[in-house]
Amino acid sequence: DEVHLLNDERGPVIESIVARTLRQVESSQSVIRIVGLSATLPNYEDVAMFLRVDTSAGLFYFDNSYRPIPLAQSFVGISEANQVKKMILFNELCYQKVLDSVQRGHQAMVFVHARKETVKTAQQLCDMCQHQVRCH
Repeated sequence: DEVHLLNDERGPVIESIVARTLRQVESSQSVIRIVGLSATLPNYEDVAMFLRVDTSAGLFYFDNSYRPIPLAQSFVGISEANQVKKMILFNELCYQKVLDSVQRGHQAMVFVHARKETVKTAQQLCDMCQHQVRCH
């Protein structure tokens, strides 16, 4: 899972595991299936080539038509140069988008750029929600 992290700081570890597995396949002539999963991989064909996938028989790409409930995406540009202010603004905008979605009876899922940011962002959103409840 998370095969898109090949271009991340953990990429060399994934690459090493794949290289060792491929070497094992070549030396033992055994058949091993490598499954690479990612929800955010625009260059899946490049990764398939790296994994030595027979693209005519072993490459599967699932687009949005496979989802039982369609996803909606929103992108918001923030031009603030100060990193602290930028993060505060991002969290405020994110909170408003989540709140709007929930108030319309929908669910919301927030994706952040780094694993470390997940807990921080979740905590900020919880804090904003608690603040709003106290103020009303």
